[in-house]
Amino acid sequence: MAGGSPAGAGAAPAAPRHPAPRPSAAVRTAPAAEQQRARTFWTPERMRGATPLDLLLTRHAAKSLKTPRAGADSTTVAPTAAPASFPQAGGPWTGGGAVVPTSGRVFFTFQGRTASCTGNAVTSQNAGTVITAGHCVKYQGSWHTNWVFVPGYDNGNAPYGQWSAAKTLTTPQWEASEDINYDVGAAVVTPLNGRNLTSVVGAQGIQFNGGYNKQMYSFGFPAASPYDGTKLIYCSGNSSKDFLFSQDHSLGCNMTGGSSGGPWFTGFSESAGTGLQVSVNSFGYVFLPNRMFGPYFGDVVKALYDKAQAA
Repeated sequence: MAGGSPAGAGAAPAAPRHPAPRPSAAVRTAPAAEQQRARTFWTPERMRGATPLDLLLTRHAAKSLKTPRAGADSTTVAPTAAPASFPQAGGPWTGGGAVVPTSGRVFFTFQGRTASCTGNAVTSQNAGTVITAGHCVKYQGSWHTNWVFVPGYDNGNAPYGQWSAAKTLTTPQWEASEDINYDVGAAVVTPLNGRNLTSVVGAQGIQFNGGYNKQMYSFGFPAASPYDGTKLIYCSGNSSKDFLFSQDHSLGCNMTGGSSGGPWFTGFSESAGTGLQVSVNSFGYVFLPNRMFGPYFGDVVKALYDKAQAA
């Protein structure tokens, strides 16, 4: 219209939209004296006597459970492996291969007691990143101390040494409220005898936003009955998405306390013992025995991994 003005003319321009900053992974730095002490603290007797840190949860309700971002890009670090074969509900791993030295027991002091979990060495920029469960680095508001990773653990023996953590990390969601959907932790271990961890034991690949309902292999060092923590145990089969209260993966598995933090692999090669890590042993429902659940490795876990490998 003659003499008129365009709609909004003279109004202040709209402020550009920026996505809200994503909360950063929570980090604990272990004092140098603690790192040194941890290597001598964990004698074979203390390792054998460590209590498995159970996280067997009864989930009666869930609030604001979020699903992975639709259309998230799949991210893979390291080449894919060959497909694997038959299902296994739980038993000793006798196949050898790379999974034997990359998997290990995790030991730490938790509220005055010695405790254990499982961890796995992954491909990383710093060649010293271990992935585990969030409750294996921080639980009930307390960061664990005297934290060490013992790859290839063998009944009190440490064939590849004891690697003390310089830093332990977890997701902001686990840090804030111990949200079971984000029960993932990481550790950056210091060099040992002048060598970095993955130059000694190798490393497994890791994948993010890889989807659900795949064949999976899960590994751990369960230490609660009927297991005793002396052997690397595995489960395998077709996974599914938790249909109850979480966005996690689900797999038929009878591993017990102490297996927490152990790796889940897709594209696992039984002959080579290699795969892409896509989850960790996290929890079970007391009303649903012989089933393990593990968090989805989405963007939040990728941010945790990126922060760990750059530390």
